[in-house]
Amino acid sequence: MSHLLSKKRVSPDSSMTQNITPESAKWTYVGFEAHTLKAGQSFEIATESNEVCVVLLGGKANASTNENSWDDIGDRESVFDLKAPFAVYAPAQDTIKITAISDIELGVCKAPSKGNYSARLIRPEDCQFETRGVGTNTRHVCNVLFGNLAADSLLVCEVVTPSGNWSSYPPHKHDQDAAPAETQLEETYYHKIDPPQGFVFQRVYNDDRSLDETMSVEDGDVVMVPEGYHPVGVPHGYQSYYLNVMAGPSRNWIFHNDKDHEWIIERDKKTLAEQATK
Repeated sequence: MSHLLSKKRVSPDSSMTQNITPESAKWTYVGFEAHTLKAGQSFEIATESNEVCVVLLGGKANASTNENSWDDIGDRESVFDLKAPFAVYAPAQDTIKITAISDIELGVCKAPSKGNYSARLIRPEDCQFETRGVGTNTRHVCNVLFGNLAADSLLVCEVVTPSGNWSSYPPHKHDQDAAPAETQLEETYYHKIDPPQGFVFQRVYNDDRSLDETMSVEDGDVVMVPEGYHPVGVPHGYQSYYLNVMAGPSRNWIFHNDKDHEWIIERDKKTLAEQATK
């Protein structure tokens, strides 16, 4: 099994199905957990030295931090509803508590905090939801905590990719601390698949191929991207969702395209321009 692939784990004694730490991933910035809770159950996390964004992937819940509370949040049953989520952000030295009203799933996104921003509820209207691409490169992107909202380190977004399509494609990378040309960002992909017995493919590779791994990814798995390009392909009959968490030395997403495949971007720009004139 690839060292970049974390398989979903299920335990009757724990809500946690994924736990990626900087230590386990052998990197510096990004942490990620996934949890599933039954109605009435609670999840609580002390942020310690991190800022934390808990994304409510599906269901309804009550949420609180040390100084705030929000009742009856949640407006989608599934990550495939093509709606933006509710999420709760908290800085270092705070606590987030989520109590499930219905069965829920949570994505817990973590990165180092400087304490510059207060705890807050992120509502669907605070997110940026858009459809990008053409043809079989069409995908639906939702910025949860990205350019739409400020944070110290975290960048969080969701992507839904229709059946037979590609996303994070043409391949791009962000592993060099060389702004304004490129920034260094570690990244996790938390994958969900509809129907859940399906799979997708994700390749992670760099220019000299010292890293080159292609993984069969199932529902609830996490792919870690410490460096390199990282496209995702979805087989016919299934649709893909992933929650991306990124962080690095600076909170700025500047990526570099694989030169071998950059021609696709120019062709798609031409296609979009032609469609706009019709």
